[in-house]
Amino acid sequence: MSEFLRYLKELEYLIYIILGIFTVWQLRKFYSAWEELRAAAFGLEKESAQARLNRSAALLVVLLFLATAEFGMVSFIIPAIPGLEPLPTATLDLLATPTIILDVKTVTPAGTQETPPPGTEVIQPGCIPDEVMITFPENNSTVQDIVEVEGTANIADFGFYKFEISRAGTDTWLTIQAGEFPKDNEVLGFWDTTQLESGNYYLRLVVIDNQGIQREPCAVYLYVEPPSE
Repeated sequence: MSEFLRYLKELEYLIYIILGIFTVWQLRKFYSAWEELRAAAFGLEKESAQARLNRSAALLVVLLFLATAEFGMVSFIIPAIPGLEPLPTATLDLLATPTIILDVKTVTPAGTQETPPPGTEVIQPGCIPDEVMITFPENNSTVQDIVEVEGTANIADFGFYKFEISRAGTDTWLTIQAGEFPKDNEVLGFWDTTQLESGNYYLRLVVIDNQGIQREPCAVYLYVEPPSE
């Protein structure tokens, strides 16, 4: 099952392209059958055209269902399974939101832990207790292996939340997981750090309301250690 879900993730673009080609083909058949049904003068012709119209409509519904299922798998189900989604893999991120860059430039010798720059303990302007907050892991802490991310995502007119990571010194954010239900000091999801290079990272919680408006993210600054043996 895990391999099947991983293939759905890796072949996401190809699946959408194939579904799109079949959809265009069926739309043309649907339109052709519709035109034949309108022009049919005899009962037998109308029955034949109606049958083709019904088949095309049914296949269009199936194609829509498959596209919706693929989107749901890639955007919600697969990210919720710890260790299943390889973090470096680029995917179609339909939950992407404008990036807020936390500009901290650091250079770390290989195999050593960086000392957080002055002021990193107050880089959390978006962290609001009882609304948008990461309670674990704590800011300026060290993490390893699979991390259980805890916190609160509970705003007025809640839409959904997601949490993302970024390597310190970069402006690229990668979505790890998303959730469609509010959380109040609960487990938000899991972060598999075993596939990351050791070093400093930002972990941020992004909450979006049901109008698509993003609240200011809550971010913490962390050091990722190599996987345990």
